[in-house]
Amino acid sequence: MKGWGVVLCFLLLGTSFAGAKEMTDSIVAADSVQQAKPRKLSLLHRIIRGFDRLDTTYIEPQHYVFTVMLQGTHTYDRYMLSASGPDGQSITFSPDRKMRFGPYFGWKWLFAGYTFELGNISLSDLKQELDLSLYSSQVGIDLFYRRTGSDYKLVDANFGENVDVSPLDHVPFDGLYAGITGFNLYYIFNHGRFSYPAAFAQSTQQKISCGSWLAGIGYTRNSIEFNHEALQAIIDERLGKQTLRLDSGLMFRHVKYYDYNVSAGYAYNWVFAKNWLFGASLQAAVAYKRSVGDIEGNDGGGFSFKNVNLDGVGRFGLVYNNGCLFAGGNVIVRTYNYHKSRFSTNNTFGSMNIYVGYFFGLKRKYRKT
Repeated sequence: MKGWGVVLCFLLLGTSFAGAKEMTDSIVAADSVQQAKPRKLSLLHRIIRGFDRLDTTYIEPQHYVFTVMLQGTHTYDRYMLSASGPDGQSITFSPDRKMRFGPYFGWKWLFAGYTFELGNISLSDLKQELDLSLYSSQVGIDLFYRRTGSDYKLVDANFGENVDVSPLDHVPFDGLYAGITGFNLYYIFNHGRFSYPAAFAQSTQQKISCGSWLAGIGYTRNSIEFNHEALQAIIDERLGKQTLRLDSGLMFRHVKYYDYNVSAGYAYNWVFAKNWLFGASLQAAVAYKRSVGDIEGNDGGGFSFKNVNLDGVGRFGLVYNNGCLFAGGNVIVRTYNYHKSRFSTNNTFGSMNIYVGYFFGLKRKYRKT
């Protein structure tokens, strides 16, 4: 993100719905005096408490109300477009990867902040990114909204065995705009003993190594605007006119992809030393795809296809957390694939975060009397 980038990151239910539980406890206590609908309130109370039920032999709950943190974020974005013509043409674009830094502040389950690129705080040519992650003991939700800028470069190309594409290496290309919007919802089966927040939200501490199976559903909408005439002009300039022509499968201007998926995977937290944790999870998704767009020379208004492919999400985190101070880093990578006999694309994007933070404001139940 160039300039100031507001990243409302991580509405971390890393506190495992602690705020919601405390709110419910207060409501139950206040209304118990009036004896109003005790069964309904008791059921609501049990449901919310279920999201926060932990085996404290394995997991230490969060003891504090407030959090301050400084985080650096390094994002990765890669688009590969391929045509299945006789030359097997493919082109890959990626923007320059830069580090952003910013402060964050947390109160119970609410966590927000912003990041910006050092040395570049202009408000022009902004990218748009919004990532929200909600973690409870039982359920995790990832929400993401990304809109790229115009700073892509050609990082790889294949136009046939006898074509030297080195003159195209890292040539700026402002004819690609991409966006992705979606969510992933997943259930953590061994939620009493395995803590996702311990690895990715720092709000609990995993005391004994443990793992869990995951299952979920998700939806994404991926859009690409592509100026293939501009790419052809760069090819003509760098490789010489009449050297090659783009495959018709790459001659589209706009494509939208809709992805509905069911996922399954496994996550494990390894406590390899006191206060240290390495967490990793992998999820594979069977995704039903449909897309609409246009291709050069298609008078029917474009193409549409239905397909089933495999997508994937990987998360890796290293954390030091002594209950008061914490530091560490994590990497989250997502990949989405779309294939058809004439055209295919792969989008891989993710982020690497490094952080250091401090908890304060001890909760009442942990204060010494």
